Amino acid sequence: MSELHLTTLMPFVYTLVVPFFYKYIRRIHTGWFVLPLPILLFVYLIKHISLVARGKPIIHSVPWIPSLGINYTINIDGLALIFGLIISGIGALVVLYSIYYLSKDREALQNFYVYLLLFMGAMLAVVFSDNIIVLYLFWELTSISSFLLIAYWYQRKSSRYGAQKALLITMFGGFLMLGGFLLLANVTGTFSIGEMILQAGKIKEHPVFLPAMLLILLGAFTKSAQFPFHIWLPDAMEAPTPISAYLHSATMVKAGIYLIARFTPIFGGNMAWFWAVSGIGLFTLFWGAFSAIRQRDLKAVLAYSTVSQLGMITCLLGLGSVAMYYGPGESSALYTSAILAAIFHLLNHSTFKGCLFMVVGIIDHQTGTRDIRRLGGLMNLMPVTFTLAVIGSFSMAGLPPFNGFLSKEMFFTSVLNASHLDIFHMETWGIMFPVIAWTASVFTFIYCMIIVFKTFTGKYHPQKLERKINEASWGLLLPPALLALLVVLFFFFPNVLARYLLIPAMASVLPDFGKTGFVVDPIEAWHGWTPELLMTIGIVAIGTLMFVYLRKWISIYARLPVQFSLNNMYDQLLVKTEAFSARLTRAYMTGFVRDYLLYIFAFFVVVLGGIMLFLDTFAYDPAANNPISIYEIILALAMVVCALMVLFARTRLVAIIGVGVMGYLVAMFFVVFRAPDLALTQLVVETVTTVLFLLCFYFLPELKEEAGSIGLRATNLAVAAGVGVIVTAMALSAQGNRLFAPISWFFENSYELAGAKNIVNAILVDFRGFDTMFEILVFSIAGLGVYTLIKLLTRRDQE
Repeated sequence: MSELHLTTLMPFVYTLVVPFFYKYIRRIHTGWFVLPLPILLFVYLIKHISLVARGKPIIHSVPWIPSLGINYTINIDGLALIFGLIISGIGALVVLYSIYYLSKDREALQNFYVYLLLFMGAMLAVVFSDNIIVLYLFWELTSISSFLLIAYWYQRKSSRYGAQKALLITMFGGFLMLGGFLLLANVTGTFSIGEMILQAGKIKEHPVFLPAMLLILLGAFTKSAQFPFHIWLPDAMEAPTPISAYLHSATMVKAGIYLIARFTPIFGGNMAWFWAVSGIGLFTLFWGAFSAIRQRDLKAVLAYSTVSQLGMITCLLGLGSVAMYYGPGESSALYTSAILAAIFHLLNHSTFKGCLFMVVGIIDHQTGTRDIRRLGGLMNLMPVTFTLAVIGSFSMAGLPPFNGFLSKEMFFTSVLNASHLDIFHMETWGIMFPVIAWTASVFTFIYCMIIVFKTFTGKYHPQKLERKINEASWGLLLPPALLALLVVLFFFFPNVLARYLLIPAMASVLPDFGKTGFVVDPIEAWHGWTPELLMTIGIVAIGTLMFVYLRKWISIYARLPVQFSLNNMYDQLLVKTEAFSARLTRAYMTGFVRDYLLYIFAFFVVVLGGIMLFLDTFAYDPAANNPISIYEIILALAMVVCALMVLFARTRLVAIIGVGVMGYLVAMFFVVFRAPDLALTQLVVETVTTVLFLLCFYFLPELKEEAGSIGLRATNLAVAAGVGVIVTAMALSAQGNRLFAPISWFFENSYELAGAKNIVNAILVDFRGFDTMFEILVFSIAGLGVYTLIKLLTRRDQE
């Protein structure tokens, strides 16, 4: 196992010791013991930047299930590295922030940090895994750990609701994604993403190309909160703010973005992929920005803004996939820049959105509320927090001198280039891209101004707040301040970032282009009076006007029909599903064992009988059997008589005797077949079970004749006869169909293999020794259970 494998597994190992830190060293905040781990991970990954930047991915593999081709293969290329740095770097800042945000006396910190480390490890494994089965395993682990994190304050109904919503939607998408993975594996014969990329041409010509693509995209869209699956993200804001800053700005929601980027080499250049990714992303960009303005909770504003920004990144990835249609060359350079913009904005969004989430957490921590209607005038009371809010919000609005301005200008360039495409019907619909992008950016500008000016300017309302306002401690301010510093540094030094991180990541998304080198223009803030700059000026002018007159037009949100909202549809779906399940359960859970056995046996008869009938699997050749002796006929008739005796018995004692005699007759069959060891085993087992039956049935009431209609009795007869016929037919067919060579030859050599002269004993004790041991264990547990019930019953009678 390599260093990289150990690195990705360290968060999981660390979860084992965190509870001990919390239990035995309570005087020190548990976060201080957790903090070194993400820092070390971040530093370790930084060491690989220069190597990856030279186009040398780091690949290590450990066999897991080699017989199925499933290996834990780690592939750190440019794309994986940039995600790994985000996961570990933002993770370190979130842990530091949580130390001052969460009380070590009132909070269950052992749970918080265990869940956080589980999520961190799962995210690292997702972005580093080259094997799709391993990727899926950790993908679902991110859903489970995020469920635990969102429901951290499980006492709140809203937290439980938000966690359940996130889990249902993301795991639904993950299950569909697995279907897409299996389709790709079936086509390519491999679970390796790298090998699938080499067979991209074969995949595109295969009939399952479209189904596999759609299934994988559904998994990505649900995870990255793309419309219409975005509804889980606002409700997930019930999590503590450190969790929101980590999951919903930098990590979990970016997993879907990672998946789209990772599979672009396979699906890119196709019209369906282009419209699905860029179209859904563009609409999500607009709808998230439009919905953010109506929110009154600052975290809800950030939630919808995250939806919108993720839509922007998704749209850019879709637009950049056009480059694969043209292939390497100058004609595709216009569209490879969209991939660069997507990766750049992904990194920028992690910085300014992480900063903003922490700022909102500070406001909530210091004022006791996130309700915009109760806030205002905080600029003089919290000047540092105000400065950080300005940096984060203005960057998200796309204003200089912040990194969001650069990636937003690159986004405008990409949609303008897309409007001139003459493929994929873009000559008709292409103009919609810059129009919708510009409109969404206006709404983005408005909600960014709401965050800053509605919160920090205006009149201060101390009577609406629960506590006296002071500036936050340095521990709360330092993490967002570091992120704000990166926001500014990325603006002034974007090309350093591009050289070592962005372009290597582009080479991972467009591997064929990376071989010949990218034609990438330097990232600059000033390109003259370009259409992109004019679009930005228009956004500032129109956005400022609409913000000033916000009260004049915000009432349009009240006109939207609530009953047709996606949240209401989701809630109604859950209610109706639960109601249907309750009705169905009441219909078949009658409380009668007879009904339950009827369901089981009827299903058995219908399914197995139908398979044998339609597939014509019944086969019986009497000529291949040995002659039947008179002893076998007598024993068989005796067993039939015993079975009838059990059926018509009026007391439990007679029924048990009938069953016991049948068991002894089976032992006689073994004697006739010259298997005395089996006969002896059968006699012992039958004797023990008969005694146990007598012991148990002693405490049960006498049998009573059950009254039933003729139809009920006829149904019982039909099902019983059907089961008998099907079992007999299966036994005869199994005897008449020799599909494989018998394995008895292996056990015939029992003396040399196990040192046993008795084959049956060797099978029971050696060849299937564990099976026998667990059977004994099950019987022992059942016996203890029966003994306990009897003792409890006896004690109750004595009392």
